[in-house]
Amino acid sequence: MAAIKYKPTTPSRRHMSAPSFDEVTKSTPEKSLIVTLKKNAGRNSYGRITVRHRGGGNKKKYRIVDFRRAETGSEKVIGIEYDPNRTAYIALLENAEGKKKYMIAPDGLTAGDTVYTGPESDIKPGNTLPIENIPVGTFIYNIELYPGRGGQLVRSAGAAAQLMAKENGMAQVRLPSGEVRLVRLNCNATIGVVGNIEHDTVKIGKAGRKRHMGIRPTVRGSVMNPVDHPHGGGEGRSPIGQPSPMTPWGKPALGYKTRNKKARTEKFILKHKNGK
Repeated sequence: MAAIKYKPTTPSRRHMSAPSFDEVTKSTPEKSLIVTLKKNAGRNSYGRITVRHRGGGNKKKYRIVDFRRAETGSEKVIGIEYDPNRTAYIALLENAEGKKKYMIAPDGLTAGDTVYTGPESDIKPGNTLPIENIPVGTFIYNIELYPGRGGQLVRSAGAAAQLMAKENGMAQVRLPSGEVRLVRLNCNATIGVVGNIEHDTVKIGKAGRKRHMGIRPTVRGSVMNPVDHPHGGGEGRSPIGQPSPMTPWGKPALGYKTRNKKARTEKFILKHKNGK
């Protein structure tokens, strides 16, 4: 897939690019697998903003994606669709009984292909099987952390993890961040690399396109007042007045680790993403 480049008819068009959607073969979603998505503009159930810079954006329906892949057997790929709720493309599947479902589409999967779920499945993109049945060195995605709960790891566009080793009922999986983590062998994973691999090369080009995504402007802390941000205040362009940059809530920014070292899951991480 190659990104579409626009002619520089305006300053914002000069560097703008968009995905070509070459992999997409189906333009309308399956009505039985979509639900209304209520907007909350970054607010929690109390109406308080918990995520800043959210609001507006185009209307969109949520596609119900099957991350569990619990039903064994074969399913035919009806088409590849764009999903406005995620960076990856999704594939519409149909089994022999006519039941339809969505899955995260791997790179290379096309309409008319057949995907399999179960311990006896072949090692081919789109097939889902327990990690204990997958050869070491295979690239996988949509990885479960708990058997039967559904894939929680490696689901974004172009992402893939690699199965490094298997021993003592656990598998060592190297995640896209570089972290090496232990995962139970009876957890399911899907073979392949998540599709839409050139998603990260797309250039937004203009502010309005971000607003269409539901992302509002971000203001620098150094132009705020002291009551609003630790960097605020001063006459003209002033230094931040701190030894190092701070968040709006006074916590260190730029590389400050927030993970609890006593977390229950710490024992499953063999190597952190920072190499330690």
